[in-house]
Amino acid sequence: MENRSHALMTGFFTIALVIGAVLAGIWLNRDRVERVPYQIATTQSVPGLNPQGAVRYRGLEVGKVNAIGFDPKVAGQILIELAIDPETPITKTTYATLGYQGVTGIAYIQLDDAPVAASPLASDATHVARIPLRPGFFDQLEKRGNAILAQTEELTARLNILVNPANQKSLTVAIDNIGKAAEQFGAVPQKLDPLLQRLPALTEKFDHTMDAFGAFSDNASRLSDNWDRLATNLQAKDGPIAHLNGTFERVGGSLEDMASDVELQTLPHVTAMTDEARSSLRAVKRTMNSLNERPQSLLFGAPKPTPGPGEPGFAPPSK
Repeated sequence: MENRSHALMTGFFTIALVIGAVLAGIWLNRDRVERVPYQIATTQSVPGLNPQGAVRYRGLEVGKVNAIGFDPKVAGQILIELAIDPETPITKTTYATLGYQGVTGIAYIQLDDAPVAASPLASDATHVARIPLRPGFFDQLEKRGNAILAQTEELTARLNILVNPANQKSLTVAIDNIGKAAEQFGAVPQKLDPLLQRLPALTEKFDHTMDAFGAFSDNASRLSDNWDRLATNLQAKDGPIAHLNGTFERVGGSLEDMASDVELQTLPHVTAMTDEARSSLRAVKRTMNSLNERPQSLLFGAPKPTPGPGEPGFAPPSK
């Protein structure tokens, strides 16, 4: 009976020791860091995310997920309670995405920030700040899956049209034409061989031509120099052009003197002769008018003029 009581006491002591060790371990391993509460409100699905899930800021673990539940105020909205280290630089531009660990499918919250300076996002137990949740890679892939499937179906339909019997025949003909063109292209080098053989001779002739052109250029340069010297000699101060200009000036002076003599001596005589000729022409005109009026005057002479007032034989005109 005494042995049984000792064994029972030993068992109780062992159990108490184990319980004490467990409690001591829990107490020693408890999280003493005071974390800042944040919240994520989203209507996106969060598959694989569980309470106590990790929260990472650009890959560094900075907190954990405290709770996940539905928002009683907004239907269909999910609230994710976060506890984040106070030293984490959470700002007003910080956003969250849903990441996955390898192939296990366990999700975690990935925090990131825009590359612009922003003020810190304050949060406490009474006023919990919210961090927006943006679609992750798999969410974007899921949204774009329908568009990708539609494009795939369209591509498949075009491929079916491309490989129909009519197009297959056209492709076969095109491939045959390409083969024939390749054969003809293979014969081109053989046709080019004579031309390639003549290239050295053509190159030599071209060199001779360039030499001749160089000689021509030299002759042209010398001819240009001769023309320059000739122009310089002609334009010299005592050159032919200067002598010719002097001769022209002397001839011009002689012509001016001759014109002055003609104007001073000959023109008065010509003017007097012109006046006399005008008087003679007026007299002839009067004579011709008289003959036209009285042709008999040529035989009988001119009639006597009509006597004027006070002359013998004057008769006043009758009214």
